[in-house]
Amino acid sequence: MTNPPRSLPYPLGVTLLEGGISFAVYSETADSVDFCSFGDDGTAGETVTRLTERTGHVFHGFVEGVGIGTRYGIRVDGPWNPAEGLRHNHHKLLLDPHATAIEGDYTWGQAVFGHDMNEPEKMDESDSAGSTPLCVITDPAFDWSGESDGSGPDVAPRTQLSESVIYETHVKGFTKLHPDVPEEIRGTYAGLGHPAAIKHFTDLGITAVELMPVHQFVQDSHLLEKDLRNYWGYNSIGFFAPHGEYASAGDGGGQVAEFKQMVKNLHAAGLEVILDVVYNHTAEGNHMGPTLSFKGIDNEAYYRLVEDDRGNYFDTTGTGNSLNVSHPTALGLIMDSLRYWVTEMHVDGFRFDLATTLTRQGGDAELHSAFLTLIQQDPVLAPVKMIAEPWDTAGYQVGGFPADWSEWNGKFRDDVRDFWHGSDGILGTLSQRVLGSPDVYEADRRSPLSSINFVTAHDGFTLADLTAYNSKHNAANGEDNNDGESDNKSSNGGAEGATDNEAVNERRARLRRNFLATLLLSAGVPMLLGGDEMCRTQGGNNNAYCQDNEISWFDWANADQELLAFTTQLIALRRENLALHPAWFRSAPSTGDSDTVVIERSDAEEFSDEDWKNPDARSIAFLLEHESGDAFALLLNAAENGVEFQVPDAPNAEWELALSSDPEQQVVAPVSTLIVRDCSFTLLRSRA
Repeated sequence: MTNPPRSLPYPLGVTLLEGGISFAVYSETADSVDFCSFGDDGTAGETVTRLTERTGHVFHGFVEGVGIGTRYGIRVDGPWNPAEGLRHNHHKLLLDPHATAIEGDYTWGQAVFGHDMNEPEKMDESDSAGSTPLCVITDPAFDWSGESDGSGPDVAPRTQLSESVIYETHVKGFTKLHPDVPEEIRGTYAGLGHPAAIKHFTDLGITAVELMPVHQFVQDSHLLEKDLRNYWGYNSIGFFAPHGEYASAGDGGGQVAEFKQMVKNLHAAGLEVILDVVYNHTAEGNHMGPTLSFKGIDNEAYYRLVEDDRGNYFDTTGTGNSLNVSHPTALGLIMDSLRYWVTEMHVDGFRFDLATTLTRQGGDAELHSAFLTLIQQDPVLAPVKMIAEPWDTAGYQVGGFPADWSEWNGKFRDDVRDFWHGSDGILGTLSQRVLGSPDVYEADRRSPLSSINFVTAHDGFTLADLTAYNSKHNAANGEDNNDGESDNKSSNGGAEGATDNEAVNERRARLRRNFLATLLLSAGVPMLLGGDEMCRTQGGNNNAYCQDNEISWFDWANADQELLAFTTQLIALRRENLALHPAWFRSAPSTGDSDTVVIERSDAEEFSDEDWKNPDARSIAFLLEHESGDAFALLLNAAENGVEFQVPDAPNAEWELALSSDPEQQVVAPVSTLIVRDCSFTLLRSRA
């Protein structure tokens, strides 16, 4: 006699078994949980299976006759007492927190809210089925070996941080208008994995693509009402599911294999895939938000509630809620998700949005929080890159993460912008940024590789707009230009926005090269905002989160080919010369270390304390050497006049021009002095 299949309390979610599935979901406060299936296309009537077993706080059961392709949701019954944080409502069809694919969108209205929108303390009894997406049971099989098509096995590049150049981009926006990507796959995972897209990455010389959120996210109702859409995707609801809209195969489960193929194609070209992940909050909002998943399963376990007012949410994200990282279930969800994307989807790293929120157990950010400790000891996550956005709405934590993490260094962005836009007294901090921010990291024995250097990112001006606008121009967002950062440390060069003024355009071009050079010639890990290399503009919009259109999409037809060639040359210089990407802090030659740097005034004298404090000082020279390679002299001049630099004797061959933001810069060997024109840089090279 054959024993019937037994259900499993772990792993949570769906486990494929012969003749059906095991399904498990965690809830401390629920009375019952039902698995609700809707057939293989979602049109069949609802079939309900009560999960009859309970192990600890995990409800689980065997569901017969369902399998790959089945659409489903869950209903959770239990106490309704919003004032105490209890929001169970059996009338609401909920998403499985561990669903690996999600099909469809929400139809916004009363049905998707657990409470009566007019009487918030009252339970709404309308059925949300038909107004909510459905989970899809997916096929985990994928030919990572490459045997079926002869492509060979997938091999993770595992690029060292010291060799990395990260490229932040958007799955849809990068290829939506790409002329060499077939139209039917533009804006999709398949499009990003297409040879034409990959060629741009490899020709440019970057080593990793950092993708803006690809976890399943929700389109905000307030944006849809304005005929706008959430473009950035920082509104997650499914932490295991690739966003279905980005799949040319549709959202019925094919998005999983399409994502995997994209990763495999990028790996084959030597490119790593880093995901921007949003574990700090979900799309369910605050106490007046919809009931889509976690809120109706176990509100207290998944969300931080206000201690003395459990009807409201403790929010350090600005979105209405924060995940409860002090609870093992919420932490387990995050860890399960991270491991899934590494083991099943083969990604190479994560950038954690508002990572500081994830370190708050009792309210304060903690270096030894459970979240950071769990990641540090996990052998699956040990080989992949961990990058923090080290702040949230309640605090700024640059330099506050463990040694094996890297951090978006907002100080680099701000100080480099200030320097090139002529701020007073900035030389001292600018020198720290070029050296890899030792003022931030060295005291904790952390290397420059802790610093993810960037000048621009998705949030804010593009490089083109940073040099073309004094003010934000966000009217298209429908918020009367009140959204977005007002202090952008930008400069329009003499005219706001596009202009035919040749002098203004020439100055802007120099500034863009200056920013790119400072980014790519500084110690640390450079992150380039996708499109900056080709002068992508958003027309002065510095908060294009809701612009899923030509404002945000890459304009390949008008790419600045000269800037693209310049950026490509810069990246090649960095990657080919050890003096330009040291793994540790550059030290004085007297220490005998292999990486050395000398910092001088333009007259070749050392800086005194008074020099660093001089508000009018605008020029600086860095002499960069490595024992096994070429030496370089990086001359920076942010003054409004040309500056004559006294150039030291070349350590190897005579100095030659490597690169300059001034197209007319001339270097004739032997070089003892060199005039660097206003607001420009010059890089000299002495070949070994």
